[in-house]
Amino acid sequence: MNDTGGATKLESADILRILKLLPHRYPLLLVDRIVEMDGDRSAVGIKNVTINEPFFQGHFPAHPIMPGVLLIEGMAQTAGALCVSSMDEQYEPSLVYFMAIDRARFRRPVIPGDTVHYHLTKIRNRGRVWRFKGEAKVDGALVAEAEVSAMIVDPDDLEDPNSAG
Repeated sequence: MNDTGGATKLESADILRILKLLPHRYPLLLVDRIVEMDGDRSAVGIKNVTINEPFFQGHFPAHPIMPGVLLIEGMAQTAGALCVSSMDEQYEPSLVYFMAIDRARFRRPVIPGDTVHYHLTKIRNRGRVWRFKGEAKVDGALVAEAEVSAMIVDPDDLEDPNSAG
């Protein structure tokens, strides 16, 4: 049941839907699939980590470890897709801006062959600003956690930084 007393409707998103929901593209798209989306309340996204990831060339060649900041980014992308999917169907977002990262902790390294599950739960939202608690897990074990805040922005609402205005 959801908080309005109705049944919870779980949705999912394959990569094609994720590409419609988020502006991110390779090599910075860090969510392969979202297996659960409950309105704008929670989501579980998945990233299959392979040795072919471009960041492994430099982090670290002899002992490849997924950078922790990319785990946080994967959490934020999962949350962003959740927020956008909960908006009006005609809404076409272009940008999701990070506003804050708090309480970030890294518990163990993520290596090639791991499947990361990003668990996001909404703390609150006001307008187009959301705050989520995120946990990244591999085989059920917590590997990273953080609270992330983001804002969905329409490009038409932004001033051109190159204008003399």
